[in-house]
Amino acid sequence: MIPRERILVTVKTYPELSRTYGETVCTAGLREDGTWVRLYPVPFRRLDESEQYKLYDWIECRLRQHTADSRPESFRPVDVRQLVPVGHLDTSEQWRERRQMLLHQATVHTSLAELIQGAKNNALSLAVFKPRKVIDFQWEETDRHWNPDSLAVVRAMTGQPDLFDDTSWTRTFQIVDKLPYNFYYRFEDHDGRSARLRVLEWQIGALYRNCLRSSNGDEGEALVKVRQKYLDDFLETDLHFFLGTTAAWHRRAPNPWMIVGVAPIPHVRQRDFFNHNDTEATGRKDALARSGVLPEPGPV
Repeated sequence: MIPRERILVTVKTYPELSRTYGETVCTAGLREDGTWVRLYPVPFRRLDESEQYKLYDWIECRLRQHTADSRPESFRPVDVRQLVPVGHLDTSEQWRERRQMLLHQATVHTSLAELIQGAKNNALSLAVFKPRKVIDFQWEETDRHWNPDSLAVVRAMTGQPDLFDDTSWTRTFQIVDKLPYNFYYRFEDHDGRSARLRVLEWQIGALYRNCLRSSNGDEGEALVKVRQKYLDDFLETDLHFFLGTTAAWHRRAPNPWMIVGVAPIPHVRQRDFFNHNDTEATGRKDALARSGVLPEPGPV
């Protein structure tokens, strides 16, 4: 029996159409020891509501190495119905628990050259990355509609049994709209090397859609709002990127990395840092007192 693994979900990409798997989402996350796992394919929007995990949910599932994808972190869920949230890391105490996982359990990379070489050597295809300087946030208009051939294949799949025994989802399922823009960050790494990488995360697509609605369909205004969030607001944080490669270009492209997720980690204020340490110290003292090692604290 393949054992279950516990994974903290940190990445969900915007849905793509696949002729093999239909509409899919690339999900990635960290094991408790900080190592990466990529789950593909996951027909996320077809999961029951109780199974639709959120970012920073813990999920537990059995995995097998993806035979069609040689990247070291790529796995297939044995049963997608096991992808049920079993816990969640919230944003309390300035992201204290998330910060521990992202900045201490996981390896934080700062050099693009090392990441590119690591991909060429097939040593890694997912990473936490800290840019030295974010230069700009940009967008480019792209095709507004899915490829007709891929769309026809996916629509045909909705009338056929697939990964699920219960196909009742096919009666209400609608294929997600394609984003008419690609979004990019321009930045420098800690060696001074500049790059322009596309942002593929689910949240940026959802934000654009929400901004478009609040702007009464004005795409220009919606794009300005997206830029304000991803540049102005996020630059006020300790911004980190989750980087990933594609299977097709993993070992071939001059720079195969893309931004598959964004982590706007709040800065820790000095007062919060010392208060947190004082709380931890008090907790340790109380525990020792209860064990008899120290006397119980008396009234002040």
